[in-house]
Amino acid sequence: MSDFFTVSVLVATLASGIRLATPFLLSALGETIGQRSGVLNLGVEGVMLIGAYAAYITALRTGSVVAGVIAAMAAGAAMGVVYAFITVVMHATQGISGIGIFLFGLGFTDLLFRQQVGTPVPIDGLRGLDMGALSDLPVVGELLFSHNMLTYVAFALVPVVWFAMNRTTFGLNVRAVGETPEAADTLGVRVNVVRTQAIIIGNVMAGLAGGTLALDVGIFQQNLTSGQGFIAVALVYFGAWRSSGVMAGALLFGVVSSTVLQLKTLGIIVGANSTIAAMAPAILTIVVLVLVSRRIGAPSALTVPFERDS
Repeated sequence: MSDFFTVSVLVATLASGIRLATPFLLSALGETIGQRSGVLNLGVEGVMLIGAYAAYITALRTGSVVAGVIAAMAAGAAMGVVYAFITVVMHATQGISGIGIFLFGLGFTDLLFRQQVGTPVPIDGLRGLDMGALSDLPVVGELLFSHNMLTYVAFALVPVVWFAMNRTTFGLNVRAVGETPEAADTLGVRVNVVRTQAIIIGNVMAGLAGGTLALDVGIFQQNLTSGQGFIAVALVYFGAWRSSGVMAGALLFGVVSSTVLQLKTLGIIVGANSTIAAMAPAILTIVVLVLVSRRIGAPSALTVPFERDS
């Protein structure tokens, strides 16, 4: 363990943890917006997979990372429209619908990958930004100024989401329809329209999260996300539907994942212990939810469909 507790290794682990937190953060922020409107989306994992494949295949065919990012967001938006139709218009049970979206994303991306690519083909993905003198700073440079653009976008969205949800009309409407949709309706708020908008925004961010993951590793494979979408849903509860809390949770899980990877690289975790250690983020998710479940309150109308009285 002495090899792990050195400045260079610890800084590299924390820097990697920030990078690994990016998909968690993007998808969890999007899910926060959706849940604040009263809609639970357990299909985040599936949307991330579709966004990841869209980004990968677009970047592979065009050679453009920017085009890949746009494709991931477009794929997320399309899935948002589908999910909004299922849950808001058709009033389908949100939990079952979300699982359906996940299974669709898992199977559909695997099918497309086998037909269009076949074997994994690496792409030139995201690269760290060159910030000149800032990137050359000891410790701080590697920790804070060595990441790709989407990592900075993800963390910049934390105050943006907070401001949007607490200081704009749209945000106030989202919160209103998530708490008391009947009262919001009597005040002229179009509940189903607001929920549809929140769902699409959330799915765009989930698609971008998947795209970020694929472009970061520079490859696509079956079940690339490996449960990250479900952890993102859990992070919404961890953060008590606040963007700052979600960010803290994303960083925690990112650093835990990075620590496990670093310990494997150093040979500290080997054999059967390696498999057990890989479960650490999932185990941490369960423990955290048990600890916080009694002190948080979900939006009152979460998972409750709204149907206007005639």
